[in-house]
Amino acid sequence: MGNGVRAAVIGGVFAVMIGGAGYGAYTFVSALNDDGGTAQAEVKSGPPSADEVEETTREFLAAWAQGDAGRAAGFTDNAAAAEPLLSSFGRAAHIEDVKITPGKATGTTVPFSVRATVSYEGASKKLAYDSELGVVRGETTGRALVDWQPSVVHPELKEGDLLVTGEAADPPIEAVDRDGTVLTKKKYPSLGPILDELRAKYGDTTGGTPGVELAVRHTTSGAADTPLLTLTEGKPGKLRTTLSASVQAAAEKAVTEYDESSVVAVKPSTGEVLAVANHRQDGFNAAFLGKLAPGSTMKVISAAMLIDTGVTSMNGPAPCPDEAVWQSQTFHNLTGMTPNENATLSESFARSCNTAFVKYADEVGVDSLTKEAEERFGLGKDNWKVGVPSFDGSVPASGGPDTAANMIGQGQVQMSPLNMASVTATAITGAFRQPVIVPQDLDDRPLAQARGLDAATVQQLRAMMNRTATSGTAAQVMAQVPGDKGAKTGSAEVDGQEAANSWFTGYRDDVAAAAMSQEGGHGGDAAGPIVAAVLRAGG
Repeated sequence: MGNGVRAAVIGGVFAVMIGGAGYGAYTFVSALNDDGGTAQAEVKSGPPSADEVEETTREFLAAWAQGDAGRAAGFTDNAAAAEPLLSSFGRAAHIEDVKITPGKATGTTVPFSVRATVSYEGASKKLAYDSELGVVRGETTGRALVDWQPSVVHPELKEGDLLVTGEAADPPIEAVDRDGTVLTKKKYPSLGPILDELRAKYGDTTGGTPGVELAVRHTTSGAADTPLLTLTEGKPGKLRTTLSASVQAAAEKAVTEYDESSVVAVKPSTGEVLAVANHRQDGFNAAFLGKLAPGSTMKVISAAMLIDTGVTSMNGPAPCPDEAVWQSQTFHNLTGMTPNENATLSESFARSCNTAFVKYADEVGVDSLTKEAEERFGLGKDNWKVGVPSFDGSVPASGGPDTAANMIGQGQVQMSPLNMASVTATAITGAFRQPVIVPQDLDDRPLAQARGLDAATVQQLRAMMNRTATSGTAAQVMAQVPGDKGAKTGSAEVDGQEAANSWFTGYRDDVAAAAMSQEGGHGGDAAGPIVAAVLRAGG
């Protein structure tokens, strides 16, 4: 971590404490009256009124801006957590001349703007950002109070985060794509967290020198610092990545069309990551770190397992009944799918027939899918060294109904878009090449290894994926994608969600991509158009 941090740290580790609101009937507390008896003091309940919201917000923001941390904390529902952070905001973080302006309330939520100056060892710079607070009813006091959480102080602060002002933990980097194009957070917003991680890991090795900055330190998650304001510029070192600026731009644009969406593109012949993009409210890099059931995109691995174990083949039987029962659990197909007891594996794959795969659960071992995923596709061993943190997939050897559920990407299987892009790359080349976002020769790190697939299995998987993309469930989405192509759709049901998570993976020539959109519906509804846009740009 370079020279370490000579910094002023805001607070300690702060838990997110959301105050309970005592909505509903009035409650009462006892108090002694003058003659020694008791009287009932009314405690307000129900949502705070507009006047209460306005008054609490005004008093809290005024005290905060004046540097009166104790008084400001008294207007929150967790003064013990609020006071240290509010106190250090001015003293330890060197934030001064604070002006906070509230906006128009929407119910009990009030937006506000912060304008201030950060000064440190002779360096000074203006700080400006927007945040918001909520006002709730204190359960015991009935007072209208600010619902305390670290994000009130700054929207980038989460549970356990710190604000750090001082010499940066790592020198800055100038990340460039495979052709030398500079990659910046401003032009490619999805790369923000990834560039921070690359800086933390490789900043010391690229010849740069640190500057002075205000940053968020994510102490509980282990993530890299998030710079907020640079007071003194450091000298950046140049870092080569495998990314493609043109494919990255297409990925960034594609995910913005669908909420809670992520996509990854890789080069199958090398394993190089060409693009990674996220469009999420929480800023989480779900493209690399997501852990979600992949739905029927998992059938790429399941089909390979059925072929490799000799259970069936592309042109062999894979009957598609209306429903299938495995250990007391009944599995169904998509609404409206016509049963076909004479279907081949190719047809059932292209139509995404769940029951065809479930029916074969009797003929495979509990660990067959796990072995296929680990030994052939390099998944689930927690040993990928991409260059930044990643989830390497999980395909547990689940017994009971999950043996069948796992085969159709439900049950206990978990994947990220990075994992599924790699699955497609392995399926169409036969070789598992661990994805990388920086060249291996940069640090000679050992990459994960796997056996890969036999040529006959590859030929069948490519044919089935091509059929899916030209006449199956992915045909409409892939119609405008030229070249040698293939795809697999998927949707994953999640308890408590109104709509399924949309999954899609596909390839065009030497580009493979996978996308996920939470509550996006069927695979072709959201994830499909994202992948198709990326594949069109990657040719």
